[in-house]
Amino acid sequence: MHYLVPAGGVAPARHTWLSATSAKFLLPVKALSRIFRAKFRDALRHTPAFTEVPSTVWQQEWVVHCQPVGNGLNALKYLAPYIFRVAISNRRILKVEHDRVTFRYRASDTGTLRTCTLPAEEFIRRFLQHVLPRSFVKVRYYGFFSPGLRQRLATIRRQLDTAAPTPDACYPASSAKAADAPPSLTPPQSFVRCPACGQTMRPRPLAHPERGQPP
Repeated sequence: MHYLVPAGGVAPARHTWLSATSAKFLLPVKALSRIFRAKFRDALRHTPAFTEVPSTVWQQEWVVHCQPVGNGLNALKYLAPYIFRVAISNRRILKVEHDRVTFRYRASDTGTLRTCTLPAEEFIRRFLQHVLPRSFVKVRYYGFFSPGLRQRLATIRRQLDTAAPTPDACYPASSAKAADAPPSLTPPQSFVRCPACGQTMRPRPLAHPERGQPP
């Protein structure tokens, strides 16, 4: 399973985005592995499948990794092979003869190429393990990635794509322009600051997309 999560969150006042303390670190993976294992066990305990899991599964270390992937393009390049590729490509199948299939694979521990020969039925069984069950959803979206927020997210994306304002275009809280602004537009002290000049930014209403346009 792969999760794509933001490296930060919204402050309790919901006016400021709090980024992670480091661009290369979000969560300690060893602690995350054990917490994920415990949460998975507790959720599975309420299902009939819990009795089918050997007790040793909950005693061994689980592999839960966390690493930064950069921008959205890097995340797409990283996740796309896991989502859209098949279990094994045709070029890795070397030969099929006498009801046996020989294919090439790369060892995960050494990275070297190896070959494996299996009976045809066993090869098909392993291949079908990678076929999703009927009505199973491969990709799910939560939070600000959820389908119900696509239009709002597209609006925010268009606003972020605009050119960064120059210091002359900003309205510091102590400037005459800010003093002349209506009270409803005066920025609160807890609002976000301009990335160009560091001054407090004024809130503006969201520009909702026109009806009928795709998100």
